[in-house]
Amino acid sequence: MLKYTSKRILYMIFVFSIMSVILFSLYDMIPGDPARAEVETLKELLKPDEYQRAYEQARERLGLNDPTHIRYGKWVKGLLKGDLGMSAVHKQPVAKIIGTPLKNTIFINIFAVIIGLGITIPLGIYCAIKKNSTFDKAVQVLTIVGYSIPVFIFALLFIYLFAVKLGWFPVSGMATPNFKGTEWQAFLDKLKYLVLPLGVMTIGSLGGITRYVRAAMADALTMDYIKTARAKGLKEKVVIFSHAWRNALLPVVTLLIGWFMSIFYGSLIIERMFALNGLGKLLIDSLNNQDYPVVMAIQLFYIVIALTGNLITDLSYGIVDPRVRVNK
Repeated sequence: MLKYTSKRILYMIFVFSIMSVILFSLYDMIPGDPARAEVETLKELLKPDEYQRAYEQARERLGLNDPTHIRYGKWVKGLLKGDLGMSAVHKQPVAKIIGTPLKNTIFINIFAVIIGLGITIPLGIYCAIKKNSTFDKAVQVLTIVGYSIPVFIFALLFIYLFAVKLGWFPVSGMATPNFKGTEWQAFLDKLKYLVLPLGVMTIGSLGGITRYVRAAMADALTMDYIKTARAKGLKEKVVIFSHAWRNALLPVVTLLIGWFMSIFYGSLIIERMFALNGLGKLLIDSLNNQDYPVVMAIQLFYIVIALTGNLITDLSYGIVDPRVRVNK
């Protein structure tokens, strides 16, 4: 297992290296001159020779006169030291700019995952146990409807119903301006703003996950070892959770981790629609402003998330199903 894990980590590093080369090359080919943009405001204030000298100094300071492979090497060296570069728009280190949005995005997505799993797994298992009952058929219809409707439609419906018509929750933002109170009151105030976006993200995930859990569990319940366990007189809870659920878990794990990865990308839309100060909103704003150092840092984060998810998926096989010999 240790050998397998080491190989997978080396594989992650290799893939990350390739992706970093592709990412840097793509943004390096985009037309534009950061040095020219930096000194453009001085054009009316300086003499032509002074302006040209300032421009050349800016190119030298930003490393634009170096060959591409030298600039890539400096960029990677900075990454290893935790230096993500300077934002061309904010004139601050990128690491400082993405700190708060990163925390907000992780906070939102962790909450969405906990709520989603807390609903979909018990619901999927119960529907499998009560297969073809009225409750199961009703859930199947609702999950198909939920699975078919795009998440931004849910966002619009939630905003209209709970914010505009009923006025229960705020439409945008993450906190009341100039809010004063204890840390607990500030946390509750933040949750009030996050109810709608979290509700939308959870509703969007219910359809697919519930149907997949139900299908995996229903297949497991038809296996011969389940009939044997029941024939031996085991309690139904033991049969379901110790035998059926453990074997149904293997395909579900892949789906759950894939879903966890996808909600980071899906939160781009939610953060934008509810004006949340997260990575998604920062990414779109940075793309609009051509602030590529920030964009590259955020996309590197998404690459790390995807690679980590694949590693967790592979390692989970060995934990969930002993038949998988991951050490070979």
